[in-house]
Amino acid sequence: MSTLPQQKLDEVRSIFQAFLKKRNKRQTPERFAVLEEIYTTDDHIDADELYVRLKQDGTRVSRATVYNTLELLLECDLVVRHQFGKNQAKYERAYSYWQHDHLICMDCNELFEFCDPRLQSIQEMVADIYEFDIKHHSLNMYGHCIREDCPNRPEADGEGEAAVEEAEA
Repeated sequence: MSTLPQQKLDEVRSIFQAFLKKRNKRQTPERFAVLEEIYTTDDHIDADELYVRLKQDGTRVSRATVYNTLELLLECDLVVRHQFGKNQAKYERAYSYWQHDHLICMDCNELFEFCDPRLQSIQEMVADIYEFDIKHHSLNMYGHCIREDCPNRPEADGEGEAAVEEAEA
């Protein structure tokens, strides 16, 4: 569950309402349920996970509504979509949310967020050099986490053999 202040959630709802009104789209409870589910979670979520969570909460919503609402939320810049490798697209809130980047473990698919102000400085410098108005950026770094508890971490070469030899001795 998110610690998002109610004021921010109200702002997001107002932005979405205005967007739907301007586009002559219906303001349905299901669309706002999708919005609120994204804004009350701290993690990245794919459309199917979102659908399941909504159904578990008792929201009467179809998969089509979830996918269509996500597209609307992308259009009005309230949600950002990430494609991490070959995995299904993941979504996260975008309004008034700190800029961050991602490390993705290729073994366990664990996602780590980080923020480094030096990247913001580089972005501003590049924008100045190329006279470019950058709206947002995405930096994803793929590799292998070296955590002991990585469930899919392959054994390093030689370590497995040494363990077998040690066990036989």
